[in-house]
Amino acid sequence: MRKAFKLQDLDCANCAAKMENGIKSIDGVKSATVSFMTQKLVLEADDARFDEIVEEAARICKKIEPDCVIVR
Repeated sequence: MRKAFKLQDLDCANCAAKMENGIKSIDGVKSATVSFMTQKLVLEADDARFDEIVEEAARICKKIEPDCVIVR
C-alpha cells in the first residue's frame, strides 16, 4: 500500500532527513520519503501491517521533532 500523509509542524529539513532514515529502517517499509518543502510523508509498506507501521513512524517523528504530527 502506498499513501501520502501531511506533516504538521515540521520545522527542520535536517529533522526531515533523520525521520526519513528512521522510517525506512522499520520492518515492512518498502519506501519512505519525507519532504520538508511540501510537509509530506509518502509511505509504501506491507498492506497487512500498514497501520502498525504508521504508528511506529509517528513515534519516530515524535522522538526526532516532538511538535511534529502525522495528519491521518
